[in-house]
Amino acid sequence: MNNNFKKLTLAAAIAAVAFTGQAQAGGYQINEQSVSGQGYGHAGRSSNVNDATIVFGNPAGMSFLDRAQVTAGGTYLNVNSDIRNVEASRTLDAGVAMGGAPAGVQVPIGGVPGTNDGDMVPGALVPFAFYAQPVNERLAFGFGVYAPFGAKTDYENDFQGRYFGDYTEVTVISAQPTVSYRFNDQWAVGVGITYNSVDGELRRQLPTDPSFNPTGDIDSRVEGDDDGWGYNIGVIYQPVPETTLGLTYRSKVDYTLTGDFRAYDPAGNVVLADDASLDLTTPETVNFSITQEMTDRLKLMAGASWVRWSRFDQILVTGSQGDTITQEIQNYSNAWAYALGGEYQLNSQLALRAGITLDFTPSDDEYRSVRIPSDDRRIFSIGAGWSPTDDLTLDFAYSYLTERGTSVSQERSDLLASDATGGVPIGGASYSADYKNEVHGFGAQLTYRF
Repeated sequence: MNNNFKKLTLAAAIAAVAFTGQAQAGGYQINEQSVSGQGYGHAGRSSNVNDATIVFGNPAGMSFLDRAQVTAGGTYLNVNSDIRNVEASRTLDAGVAMGGAPAGVQVPIGGVPGTNDGDMVPGALVPFAFYAQPVNERLAFGFGVYAPFGAKTDYENDFQGRYFGDYTEVTVISAQPTVSYRFNDQWAVGVGITYNSVDGELRRQLPTDPSFNPTGDIDSRVEGDDDGWGYNIGVIYQPVPETTLGLTYRSKVDYTLTGDFRAYDPAGNVVLADDASLDLTTPETVNFSITQEMTDRLKLMAGASWVRWSRFDQILVTGSQGDTITQEIQNYSNAWAYALGGEYQLNSQLALRAGITLDFTPSDDEYRSVRIPSDDRRIFSIGAGWSPTDDLTLDFAYSYLTERGTSVSQERSDLLASDATGGVPIGGASYSADYKNEVHGFGAQLTYRF
């Protein structure tokens, strides 16, 4: 294959995969913004006021805190995946296989050798920090830094599905100044403004010879970033002192990601460099929860969350000249999550917690990718809060997440860009496998009151 032919092929192949992981990362909404809330499965996220993490859960809740406090902590996530029943194959145009121009006939050239270790998600710590400052009995201010979205998959070098994506890393960090006001004993409202920064790196491999030796693959990469503004609004209503209802709305955030494409041959030389941009919108969410004090020691909580994932109907990537590089259908659906939990105050120093969460996937079976091979989740959580003094509380939690077994089935064609033909298929790849994922989450946080 001559060098010009290779470059044109790479241009279309990399463009077609460039930003897939960005949209798929939306399916990995991060819930780790409170370890005290993690203990009861975040069932009372909008209604249960424990500490300064309510800045995220429901900004209206700050006005229910009796004094200034800071809360900081994080959750370490350990992910295990099992990949089975793998099938991977590749076809090549007959003319290209013989070293010439496309002849229009696709010929199978065997399976794709490689491995499927299933350890593609590295362990990660998700940190957060919040501060809340009551001004008087009605007014309070706060600030928080946290991660609302994020995903990372890092497959082994000879992963059999490497032609669909072998590395994905997307991180969103949010900073949120917040104010709340309590009108009376029953009603309170809060508003937060969020500054959000998104950063990501995506990689995919492209074979250069029919033997599919991983050491001979072209390594295609894209990096991109942007920032955007959003907001959230919260309301708390207490019809009686023992019952608290909370409602929180988080806005969408609009981004225009700009990225740099680079493709490296096995010797490390850059064989392609280009620019691309993508208009991306992370979806709005609504959370409702209720906290009911059953006795002086026992509280029960229930909550529901809705996410407008239907905004991910397609990905449209444009090149440096404003031309359409790729247009890919995502077909995400709006999704719900439900949680039940409880907290028992064993004594003046120790509170015990437990909860269960059902989290339904927004992804479509037809378009599920090796980058984010996720499905419906069940999450079981336990936790405890220890207050050795009135000023200090240490919270700990453990969660076990198990996903429904799911399947990935992908096919793609690599194109030779041509002014005359508008793109000629020169070959294709396929990969299918069954995935089973589980996650262990270990959380710890500290709250200090002033």
